[in-house]
Amino acid sequence: MKLMRRLAPTGMALAVSAAALVGCVSEPDVVGPPTAGRTPTVATDMTEREELKTASDFQTEARRHRVVIETPTFVTDPGEMKAWVDRELAAADAHLNRIARQNKDAASFQSTIAALDHALYPVVCVSSKLSLTKETNPDETVRSAATEQYSRVQQWYVGVTYREDVYKALKAFEDAYSEGQRPRLRGEELKLLKDTMRDYRRAGLHLDQETRARVEAMQKELASLSTTFGRNVTDASETLHFTTDDLKGAPENFLTRTRRDDGRHAVRVHVNTDFIAVMQNVSNEETRRRVKTARYSLGKEVNTPIIQEMVQLRGEIGAALGYNSWNDYQTETRMAESGERAMTFVTDLIEGMEPKFREEIEQMRRMKAEDTGDSNAQIHVWDWRYYENQIKKRGYQVDAEALRVFFPYEQALTGMFEIYEEIFRLNFEQIEAPWVWHEDVKLYIASDSETGEPMGLFYLDMFPREGKYGHFAQFGIIPGKRLEDGNYRRPVVSLVCNFTAPEGDKPSLLTHREVVTLFHEFGHALHSILTRAEFMKFSGTRVPRDFVEAPSQMLEKWVWDADVLNRFAADYRDPSRKIDPAVLEQMNEARLATAGLHYRRQMSFALADLRLHDAGATRDVNQVVNDTLAEVFLPSPEGTTFATHFGHLTSYDAGYYGYAWAEAIAADMATIFEQAPGGLMDQEAGMRLRKLIYAPGGSIDANEMVRNFLGREQTIEPFLNEIGVRRATLRD
Repeated sequence: MKLMRRLAPTGMALAVSAAALVGCVSEPDVVGPPTAGRTPTVATDMTEREELKTASDFQTEARRHRVVIETPTFVTDPGEMKAWVDRELAAADAHLNRIARQNKDAASFQSTIAALDHALYPVVCVSSKLSLTKETNPDETVRSAATEQYSRVQQWYVGVTYREDVYKALKAFEDAYSEGQRPRLRGEELKLLKDTMRDYRRAGLHLDQETRARVEAMQKELASLSTTFGRNVTDASETLHFTTDDLKGAPENFLTRTRRDDGRHAVRVHVNTDFIAVMQNVSNEETRRRVKTARYSLGKEVNTPIIQEMVQLRGEIGAALGYNSWNDYQTETRMAESGERAMTFVTDLIEGMEPKFREEIEQMRRMKAEDTGDSNAQIHVWDWRYYENQIKKRGYQVDAEALRVFFPYEQALTGMFEIYEEIFRLNFEQIEAPWVWHEDVKLYIASDSETGEPMGLFYLDMFPREGKYGHFAQFGIIPGKRLEDGNYRRPVVSLVCNFTAPEGDKPSLLTHREVVTLFHEFGHALHSILTRAEFMKFSGTRVPRDFVEAPSQMLEKWVWDADVLNRFAADYRDPSRKIDPAVLEQMNEARLATAGLHYRRQMSFALADLRLHDAGATRDVNQVVNDTLAEVFLPSPEGTTFATHFGHLTSYDAGYYGYAWAEAIAADMATIFEQAPGGLMDQEAGMRLRKLIYAPGGSIDANEMVRNFLGREQTIEPFLNEIGVRRATLRD
């Protein structure tokens, strides 16, 4: 699954453009015990074989490079969690008070714009840790406490946005600067000034007091609703029970894992690994229908009124701020720049994919008619994954399940590390974690292989469990930033994934798709860890939402190259067995054979998202989403509410189009590697990516960054060629 990122409340865009999922947010300076009522656990499979280093072992190099590298602390006792948040918010308020009370006539960049970034940094770190805790801690009580405090911090963020006294101090500097009374700013400092004041305008600080107060109240309500909606998505669960006959075609390891004492099988439809195993492999259509219906009904009761109110509030906020729609409000700071341009991109792709999509659906329909003996058989939304897999098996002799033996998790992880170490001139090393939230979690450090500079830390939380975030994402914990003492705080992040777990003596065996996901998600970690941005606001993945996926999407190509893949892919039972390049070529052909289906599905989500947030009267969210999915892709099961479990509506609202938008950029960026002497393993191209894309973060305009990397203007041609769409089918 593509990376997701959850934002701080809209009103706080001026301070924190991105929070938990995907990118960033959070820092140390946390007081309190690592756990409550529990002995700290060090998670590692190496402890008994060799003694692991700790972060302290890297302090000499850190000091030499004037960087700060620390393992973060987490507070899990509910009472101490509240006290911790109290302290951090009070300290931040005191810092903000100093900004507000300064002599406006002497206001400088450092005492206003930079000071705001410094003041918010510790709270952003608190917010990130709370976000991670509420999505990953095994204890429901801890998750609930973290959710409560996270919501409280989000409310505080909105309040800070509307502190007129702070705004006036920053506005005093902006006015003096505009009148030529302050030294000229350049580069990142100038961008910070412009973006900060732009975000104040987007929050409505230029409006009259009454309108501003109304917008603030709506922003706070929206922040609270978003937190609740997201928590409900994570908590939503449904388990269905089936006989072995009901699950005919399912992988043997899945049947073994789900079998209960009574001989029936418990399928957790809210867990991706269970859901995909059934939808791709089970031949019984009624079983697939039941699982899909349950999946599309998750959160139905609790989230229907919440998402309805959220969409309405967004429209009202956008209107109050003078925008035609929430789409226009959200896209203003993105590469698309307007809702109309985003909508045109989506509708053009929908139209362009129409012939290919219809051909693919008809191919599936014929296969189903042959399987069922019903010449009038139709493809339903619970059929497409199964027949997509059948196309691979029958038309291309590709059995995704049979390839699992080539991808034991540990082997794939090590192989990925070695590839990225070579390309980006890095070293990854597992280190001892003072505490982890679950025994499966491991901690690693990334260092520059040439200079020895510690670049950052990352946790890996890779397997599903009850109460855990159910998809795949990078959560920021500590964003990179130049501290007031001149040292640079290196980032800390966590990958939170749900790969196929090990079973008994059998290792975790990944599908090729899961390996693609592994390379993608770790690409986000690299984007965060390799940042050189001076200010938190621009750190790592704090880039326009419709660009953030591009670098990681590009790295997926590495897993489709046989030479790269066979560096680590080998049958775990017989390491001499490697993947035949012809098989990988067949897999790629099979993937492109259903590209129309894939992109029409993606664009159905994107169009539904944009329609929800376009100008117009209040609408029934579930109706709009279901109608759009039926129009562009396939109808949802009767009575279901896909929108209530569509987490992107709180993190990618008016932004889902960005996945395909970024993929078009990714395809073009990949040409730099493809044309390089060393191909995908070319170090010069890798360092170019590291220095021109990863290091700047959001400190440079995204369009300019892409031009710098490409050495020319970006084109959509490589993307269109890749997915089989001719340029003539799209409007210019």
